[in-house]
Amino acid sequence: MIVVVTGAGSGLGRALAREIASRGHRVAALGRARIEEATEGTDVLPVRCDVADPAQVRAAFAAVRERLGPVEVLVNNAAVHPRRDVLEETAEGFMATLAVNLGGAFACAREALEDMARRGEGRIVTVGSFADLSPLPASSAYAVSKGALRTLSRAMVADLADRFPGIVLSDWMPGILATRMGVEGGLDPAVAARWGATLALWRDPSLNGTLWEMDREVLPPRGLKGRLADRLLGRGRRVARRLDG
Repeated sequence: MIVVVTGAGSGLGRALAREIASRGHRVAALGRARIEEATEGTDVLPVRCDVADPAQVRAAFAAVRERLGPVEVLVNNAAVHPRRDVLEETAEGFMATLAVNLGGAFACAREALEDMARRGEGRIVTVGSFADLSPLPASSAYAVSKGALRTLSRAMVADLADRFPGIVLSDWMPGILATRMGVEGGLDPAVAARWGATLALWRDPSLNGTLWEMDREVLPPRGLKGRLADRLLGRGRRVARRLDG
């Protein structure tokens, strides 16, 4: 498969690009800086791209199509996390963060969908966070953008699911990682990348609209009516799936 990983210059994106390539797939790694260094010694194609700039995104995907072919899988990973208190943040800075974390994800998904819609199938995994549910101090723009990403995924599923059941979208929360955007004692991104690669390469239509945290599916809350219907119809309790890694 032909896979695009964004934000692949370092951290989780770099680990994801390398892990997916190691499984025998053709990978294009998009990044603003150090992207050639990040792909050195691999068969991964480095592509310089600032995902906040739609023109650069279009050019990057055109380069991928020319070098590798139509995009089959997109891992939307690119993000920035400026640590600024709300009284230190500016409107311009706030919107610049959203331009990368949210606008960049949409721009890349929109380009990938050009190829996926023609073929009637494809896979998009968006790397998210629960930062919007319990925002940390000095992270307003990051928290808002990550919450909006889950809304974006649901909106795309609403638009695409009926017409293109073979295009499968999921959100994945990799956990707190030992990266520049994470914490020193966090999870090794190479470990998380094994889960993320498995999810990205898994194209079962039942995954459409699903949410994952680390290696486990997060099931939607089941209301009283749903639980009663399950009991009356003899349906067993749904069990969260796990990712091999």
